[in-house]
Amino acid sequence: MPRPIEALVHPDALARNLATARRRAPDARLWAVIKANAYGHGIERVWPGLLGADGLAMLDLDEAQRVRDLGWRGPVLLLEGCFEPRDLELCSRLNLWHVVHCDEQIDWLAAHKTHQPHRVFLKMNSGMNRLGFTPAHLRSAWARLDALPQVDEISLVTHFSDADGPRGISHQVEAFVQATRDLPGERSLSNSAAILRHAAAADVRADWVRSGILSYGSAPDFPEHDIAHWGLVPAMTLRSRLIAVQQLQPGDSVGYGSRFVAERAMRIGIVACGYADGYPRLAASGTPVLVDGVRTGTVGRVSMDMLAVDLTPVPAAGFGSEVTLWGHGPRGTRLSIDEVAHGAGTIGYELMCALAPRVPVRVVDLAPQD
Repeated sequence: MPRPIEALVHPDALARNLATARRRAPDARLWAVIKANAYGHGIERVWPGLLGADGLAMLDLDEAQRVRDLGWRGPVLLLEGCFEPRDLELCSRLNLWHVVHCDEQIDWLAAHKTHQPHRVFLKMNSGMNRLGFTPAHLRSAWARLDALPQVDEISLVTHFSDADGPRGISHQVEAFVQATRDLPGERSLSNSAAILRHAAAADVRADWVRSGILSYGSAPDFPEHDIAHWGLVPAMTLRSRLIAVQQLQPGDSVGYGSRFVAERAMRIGIVACGYADGYPRLAASGTPVLVDGVRTGTVGRVSMDMLAVDLTPVPAAGFGSEVTLWGHGPRGTRLSIDEVAHGAGTIGYELMCALAPRVPVRVVDLAPQD
């Protein structure tokens, strides 16, 4: 029989999360961000859950081609724009909207031969300092684009660096509003954290919001808030089973490096899951896990193919017991990927994208009560 680990992808959970985003910003149109192969979930797997969005946003031309092949006829936005001049040919052919964040991209558009003018999103660097024109140079970039016959409508976009934290977004909103005050065109400001925390303000909500990590059931401001607080549900479950049980005596150690030493007699279970499956090797002892739906924690170092869990809270567990590494467990239980990531000193985004190719994946809708 195959190794008992598997991942489940829940497209209806993604649809529910997008509906939550829409309720937070009811007057805005909604981009579903599907970069990195839908944050590791697989674009084709989550496809039914995306259909409630107004547009799809990603980075790669390959991903844009895939959604067009799947039948999407709505807006498609390339969040980093084109990477070389010939990318504009595919933008013309597939009717892709694209971000313009540097002078080189304007130069490429000026030399591009097309019968169909392009819809572009001019990006302002309002403080993130990754991509975009500074406020001092935004208007000259806008004027260059506006003069090009290759360009149709110009929208305006920025990205928040601190929407999930105490610094907030007011400094960036003010910079954006001041720099774009009398420029025409639609606006897009809010990422997931801003949708959840700041979308009550009209200047933040704007014309388009971009639902990224929240679509997949992760809280962008964890641990301040968890997914239950925001009404989100996991769109991915990673689960396995116990393949062995060990009885420890005081002083017995577990795993490489003997990092965990038992202080008392205890039972531990060995799970068919390790860092070669995408579970974080740096997860500390005590990182949460569900065994038969009961919350417990990991024990010792994570190995390539196995990890150990404490069976003290679930004495009835044994060989073959179900283990939920993250996502939906039995009888309506849930374990947020954010909690697991926190135990490894990282974020849920990384774990979603790190699911290993060797893990089998199935598409499974949730039960109505989940």
